[in-house]
Amino acid sequence: MCIIFFKFDPRPASKNAYRLILAANRDELYNRPSKAADFWANNSEILSGLDLEYGKEGGSWLGISKRGKLAAITNYLEGRVNPEAQGRGFLVTNYLMDKEQDSYSYLRKLSTEGHLYNGFNLITAEFKTKEDIVCYYGNRGSPEPIQLKPAGIYGLSNSLLDTPWRKLEHGKHLFTSVVNNQLLSSDGLVQELLGVLNNRELNTPDPAQESQGKGHSKPLLEALSAVCVCSPHYGTRTNTVILIDAAGNVTFTERTMLNCDTSQWSTSSFQFKLQE
Repeated sequence: MCIIFFKFDPRPASKNAYRLILAANRDELYNRPSKAADFWANNSEILSGLDLEYGKEGGSWLGISKRGKLAAITNYLEGRVNPEAQGRGFLVTNYLMDKEQDSYSYLRKLSTEGHLYNGFNLITAEFKTKEDIVCYYGNRGSPEPIQLKPAGIYGLSNSLLDTPWRKLEHGKHLFTSVVNNQLLSSDGLVQELLGVLNNRELNTPDPAQESQGKGHSKPLLEALSAVCVCSPHYGTRTNTVILIDAAGNVTFTERTMLNCDTSQWSTSSFQFKLQE
């Protein structure tokens, strides 16, 4: 599973405003091998965490490049999944590496191949001097990708974009309150957003989430109703906050679980300027 909240504004009103504010959780089995966020050894332009699961090594859930490409994915909650389907994490890394297709064209091509994957939602974006573009495609929704309107606040969980699950609505309310606080410093904004991502309030009952998740146990669905998921062997194990300011300065902060232990966490931060 996973959850993402974001606001983008290509023309922020002041120099202290942000072109992008994004806060995301990665939910996964605690023992699934992964590499914490860093610039890739074989491509120093790209920053992301990486999946190390056998057969899916090199996939990712969220990443950004120095050239302004960003991608993030969530799974679509389903009762049954196809174990033979292609790995969804490669949809993120392939986009980040692609030097030919823009964000919409990439999703347009992917929409013709969506049946090869289990359910997913994919955000692709480009942050460039002339124009910022954010696009969305979910292979359980509309057959065509969409380009999102700027200056809005969006939420994406494990249904289609902005599906009003209670957890999503709760998280969007908290996220909105934080990003609308003009008094926060950059560090303060990051810390407040990490607080949003670690909200463990259960948002049950939620008939919409429960109906989509038929086939899963009631205890698991209850755990999944929180922004920050916590269960014995599965839950939120990575928080990520990405800020892009008016001048193209990027701050990427990741807080990640250590040693499959919900009491051990490490935080790292990266700063760089987008390349023209």
